[in-house]
Parts: sequence; structure tokens; C-alpha cells
Amino acid sequence: MPEVRVDPLTGLRTIVAAERAGRPGGGPGAGPAPPLDPDGDPFLEGHEDRTPPEVFARRPGGGAPNGPGWTVRVVPNLYPALDPDSPQPPRDAEPDLFTAMAAKGAHEVIVNAPQAATTLAELAPGQVAEAMGVWRERMRHHVEGGAACVHVLVNERREAGASLPHTHAQLYALDFVPAAIARERERFTAYATRTMGGNLLGDLVQDEVRRRERIVAIDDEAVCLAPYASRVPYQLLIAPRRPTPRFEDDGPLGAGLLHDVLNRLARLLDASPPLNLWVRTAPSGADHFCWRIDVLPRLTHLAGLELGTGVNLNVVAPERAAAELRDA
Repeated sequence: MPEVRVDPLTGLRTIVAAERAGRPGGGPGAGPAPPLDPDGDPFLEGHEDRTPPEVFARRPGGGAPNGPGWTVRVVPNLYPALDPDSPQPPRDAEPDLFTAMAAKGAHEVIVNAPQAATTLAELAPGQVAEAMGVWRERMRHHVEGGAACVHVLVNERREAGASLPHTHAQLYALDFVPAAIARERERFTAYATRTMGGNLLGDLVQDEVRRRERIVAIDDEAVCLAPYASRVPYQLLIAPRRPTPRFEDDGPLGAGLLHDVLNRLARLLDASPPLNLWVRTAPSGADHFCWRIDVLPRLTHLAGLELGTGVNLNVVAPERAAAELRDA
């Protein structure tokens, strides 16, 4: 029977209704991605002149900036949503009704690999760790520069918002804490107060490991589970085995486990699905937090319920998703 579940980290509600997967066109699925055209790929090694000048790169063998020899490369977004020099817009005569502010901050592209690959799952585990190490380094750079919130994300395939197919991450360094992240910060703080110092995600992971039914995989660094109130089919959450507030601090990356579960998804669905993933790290003002990586495959469409109410309808119970992925 359908049931409404509440996400302990966000407070968002999801209706889990597995029976609806049986209606015509109701089941999730994924087809293969279109092939990547190397000639039109600006992120391919050797095409460095097709991007803005790099702001950071890892070149294990040395070499000049903006040339070949890199393993991970960071450039400003060619069409930035944020700008450190963004001017303050004029104050409206009715500021309680019409409020605007300068879109200050940084917007970077982190090219995850020099070779023509469309998904992190195609890369070797070591290359995923190399890319995520640069995510961490750039996050630390912007936090130390005063950003209130740094959000690193990966969109894979056009259906999930990727404008270029070559695997890459985007980094947004914001000078404010978005409301959704502030709400999570408040929930972590409230939980710590109620439990005399408990960590919300740390305790959640510990209990999920004890129950086992939503665990997908565990390695020496991290735990992957299908969240109790998963918003979409085969949603995944990766968290460190020991609670750590900030992803940008030294410690586990979760890279090996991320590579593992992305490949499990690809095997289960016969192709790497369109997906969004992001790193949630402690924002400014968070005394109690734990970083995590959220992975949301885009196998179904958001419709009027989700867009109109903020309540998602998930047709694959997380317990089933976890069991299928364990066996994949």
C-alpha cells in the first residue's frame, strides 16, 4: 500500500507507491546515451584553446598551463550564473514585494578527465578519486575565500541538464546559504540539541547499517544507502563511515564507493542513466553537520504533484531499489 515518508535530513515528504509502476508508461527505464563527438568536445585533452583560461589543473608530469598533460582541469564557466563583480541592482520602490541583490560569487567547471567520457562510471576508480580530490580542493579554496555555501554538482546527459556530454562537475560559490540547505542545518542543530550532541546523519547511517534493508554497499571509507524517503527511483546517498562536517576537509572522499554504485546503476538499467549528483557540505554557521553525496537518477518525470506541492511520488520503494542494486 502507498505510504507517506518524511526525509529526516530535509523534512520533505515522499509518497512511496510501488503499485503505480505497473500503469502504462509508469515504470522507470534508461536507454544508452548518444555517442560523444570528439571533434566537437571542448573539454577533450588537446582542445584547451576552446575554453576560458584555466584557474587550476593537476599535471602530474608538469607542463604549461592551458596545454595537454592534465588529469583534471578547472576553468571559469563560459556562461556564468555568478560573478564576483556583479553590480548591485537598483532598489525597488517596494522592496518587501520585489527584492533583488547582486549575484556575486564564482561559477566554475571542473573537467573530470582528459579522455572522451560521458559519465563518471566510465572512468577508472583512480580517476574518479583524482577528480573528487580537485572538487575538494576548489571547495576549500572558495570556503577560505569567504563563500557562505559551496555547491558542487554533476549533471549527466542532456535529460539531467548537461549542456556538454563530456564528464564534468560545476561549482557554485554562493555568498548566501540557500533556504533548503539552511533548513537542513537547522534540522542537524535541532537533532543535536534533542540528543545531547548526536549527529543526525551519523546516527541515521548507523541505524541503517543495523537494519541492512536499505544498504547498497559499504567500503572502508563510506556507506551507500537508498534513502528511507527516496524522492525518485534508485536515489542513493553516500556518507562517510564516521561523521565529518565538511567534505572539503581532509579525510575520506567516498570516490571508490561512488564509482561502484554508479556502475551498479548502469548494470541494473542496462545503461548509465541521466542523473544529477551533488556534494552537500556544511554551510556557514553549521556547528552540527555531516557531508554526503546525493545521487538522483532521472528515470521518471516531475509532474504536477511534485512541482505544485513539493511532494514527490516514487514508484520504486527504496528497499527494493537497494536489494536490486546489491545484486547488480
